Amino acid sequence: MSEAPAKLVGIVLVSHSAAVAESVADLARGLTGGGTTAPVAPAGGTADGGLGTSAELVSAAAAAVDRGAGVAVLMDLGSAVLTVKALLAEGDELPENTRLIDAPFVEGAVAAVVTASAGADLAAVEAAATEAYTYRKE
Repeated sequence: MSEAPAKLVGIVLVSHSAAVAESVADLARGLTGGGTTAPVAPAGGTADGGLGTSAELVSAAAAAVDRGAGVAVLMDLGSAVLTVKALLAEGDELPENTRLIDAPFVEGAVAAVVTASAGADLAAVEAAATEAYTYRKE
């Protein structure tokens, strides 16, 4: 009898550009080191393929990655943050236990996906992503 897979935190990457969101998702998935990878969904651009943010795309991405352990949402720029905040305020547009994560978009996404893939809970995923603000590049 095999053990049921652990519930993993889902990650949503919200960008004004579909290409940016997908590329960052691909990068984060690629850096997990193989094995189990947490569910990651890009939510970039508008529904018609333009630049911007779409509440509908964010909601659909969050539903797609929800495995019951929470959903971490990282955003690139200001209006993406406003979109996610509005969805959270609605109360029923995002899965229960969805959290807006204030972190650098690329570094935070990588940290969040790697940490979630290791089976960490939502608080640990948030801590890893926000810690990315301290990464030095010198």
